Amino acid sequence: MPVSIDEFESGDLPSGPSVPEQVVTYLFTHRDQAFTRSEIATAIDEDPNTVGTALSRLKERSLVRHRGEYWAITDDGDRVTDAYDLHTASERLDQDDGGIEAGDWDSTAPDDPHPSERDESDRQ
Repeated sequence: MPVSIDEFESGDLPSGPSVPEQVVTYLFTHRDQAFTRSEIATAIDEDPNTVGTALSRLKERSLVRHRGEYWAITDDGDRVTDAYDLHTASERLDQDDGGIEAGDWDSTAPDDPHPSERDESDRQ
């Protein structure tokens, strides 16, 4: 859903569950069924392309299954529980300490580039 430029500039952005959170919640709630991307998007009132991206990323993390054009929650209940617990703990830590301040990060972050940013000669 679009936001006004004033909201964007002020940082006063809407909050709520992310699209991946909504997808996992919806599929977990309906774990006895499989849905198309479009059906999921309609059910959670989100853009189908955004839902498609979320589904692909969730599949990479083995949280959803995909067959043909249908998607379902993983049949590994422990994996979903562990992901939920990690997400909950991360959110609680962010709330407790206010998250990572960019200035603090810049002052303590290593100077070395991330491995993905190094050229080929640095990787050997």
